[in-house]
Amino acid sequence: MTIRKKATISRTRKAEYLRRCARIMAASEPWLTLGLDYRACLASVSGPLREVYAARLGGKSLGFVIVEMNGSFKGYIKAICVAPEARGLGLGSRLMAFAERRIFRETPNVFLCVSSFNRGARRLYARLGYATAGILRDFIVKGSHELLLRKTLGPLRGRRGGAKRS
Repeated sequence: MTIRKKATISRTRKAEYLRRCARIMAASEPWLTLGLDYRACLASVSGPLREVYAARLGGKSLGFVIVEMNGSFKGYIKAICVAPEARGLGLGSRLMAFAERRIFRETPNVFLCVSSFNRGARRLYARLGYATAGILRDFIVKGSHELLLRKTLGPLRGRRGGAKRS
């Protein structure tokens, strides 16, 4: 079996796992280019309204996804990150599928932002059915834009079945 199949994904609030997630994030793109250090990444994974789901194998965190289910963009994937030793093995796609299932139980839309320079992630999200909903120019650093992406099962109102109405 592969890491993709063996790793378990579950919600975590444990400080040791959140610190590991922040370390992985701070040492990875796009956060390096965006100038986010460990402290900023730790704040990002530690917010009280964030749901952090970690993929673990043998007690070691190999990746994570952060979901926000509050606010105007209910169903927002704040971040997804896979440790270098687990990249290219399908774990990122598995984390995305997990997050989408979680979100679609409550709302018909999944949102996320991707940096304009992150071509690999943009290709993955397009393959997964995400479409550009907007562009946030020079949002985090000058010369780089954040693309707001959306994957939808339909509008918030008037939907029957599937996601619950808000």
